[in-house]
Amino acid sequence: MATRVLPPALLPVLLLLLLPLSARVNVAAGEEFPRDGRVIDLDESNFEAALGAIDFLFVDFYAPWCGHCKRLAPELDEAAPVLAGLSEPIVVAKVNADKYRKLGSKYGVDGFPTLMLFIHGVPIEYTGSRKADQLVRNLKKFVAPDVSTLESDTAIKNFVENAGTSFPMFLGFGVNESLFAEYGRKYKKRAWFAVAKDFSEDIMAAYEFDKVPALVAIHPKYKEQSLFYGPFEGNFLEDFVRQSLLPLVVPINTETLKMLNDDERKVVLTIVEDDSDENSTQLVQVLRSAASANRDLVFGYVGIKQWDEFVETFDVPKSSQLPKLLVWDRNEEYELVEGSERLEEGDQASQISQFLEGYRAGRTTKKKVSGPSFMGFLNSLVSLNSLYILIFVIALLVVMVYFAGQDDTPQPRRIHEE
Repeated sequence: MATRVLPPALLPVLLLLLLPLSARVNVAAGEEFPRDGRVIDLDESNFEAALGAIDFLFVDFYAPWCGHCKRLAPELDEAAPVLAGLSEPIVVAKVNADKYRKLGSKYGVDGFPTLMLFIHGVPIEYTGSRKADQLVRNLKKFVAPDVSTLESDTAIKNFVENAGTSFPMFLGFGVNESLFAEYGRKYKKRAWFAVAKDFSEDIMAAYEFDKVPALVAIHPKYKEQSLFYGPFEGNFLEDFVRQSLLPLVVPINTETLKMLNDDERKVVLTIVEDDSDENSTQLVQVLRSAASANRDLVFGYVGIKQWDEFVETFDVPKSSQLPKLLVWDRNEEYELVEGSERLEEGDQASQISQFLEGYRAGRTTKKKVSGPSFMGFLNSLVSLNSLYILIFVIALLVVMVYFAGQDDTPQPRRIHEE
């Protein structure tokens, strides 16, 4: 029987196919995608290959004409070598999504810059600080363990220091790590989780707990701390974690409005004149006490000076007497409590208690927000850049049509002679 000989040209192909898939990807990655801390350029021809070759890929979808993108570029250049040097390296890349629109559209890019971290090919939109040092701290969280194990006081202090102030922290003392692992995975995008195995009485005093097991929730940015002693079963633990992802009293802005999208509780909203003045600061302290005792509600505040467009959706004009209280369902409806529409000077703690009592007793008037719904408001924030681009294009077309019309002057008719 005759022996068939494989054509020589097919030998390299066969050898490549026999290599393990990971080896082939690594070869391609080593040739195409440097890991030395440079920001790499990607486009439609190599983006998918980069996702397959790089475990943690941080991508800046930008437009060359975008001012925010230009200011971001040096921050990424500074952060890239630090991120590349982590124990789990993060490679920073950029895509001209104005040029490669099909690629940007695939990942829902509708504004510039849009930042995404791809973890083993799965995208997570990044909305945190764009300053190099904060960006490094924030991204380190995504490649850290779901739940860190801390073996000493020093390890606890280092963990808290390295975590920074951008995200809340949950520190378990004497807590079974297996109970905590599920929430570490589920809420990894929004918080740090750690279990302390060994700690001193000094640590107990510093975090204000006197028995174990104990779970401490910390909001460094707002200088807040909450304590949970259990029960560590059923829905009790997750309810505490979920409710503690937000500070006791939330300043309402574009970032926190997005965070509220993941919370099912209604919002006790306090509208003030200026959320940064002394009176508002004192009022927030009073609201914290009420929020601590009413964890089934979210307490928030917003200044009409800071965000009048949002405030006006609740039919509160700038001439209104403030502060004003209402309960918002985070969507299209809100409720006013009869006799407790606004806070007077004096004992505001008692007035807030009366407001909550009236709300729980059902002495309310329901109204519709006059602007977009909650999701509509979020979408309008996300699509703002797209709106600006659309307006610019329409204006440009109008100008072009106008000047084109100037050239369409009637020509004199010629009389044809027979």
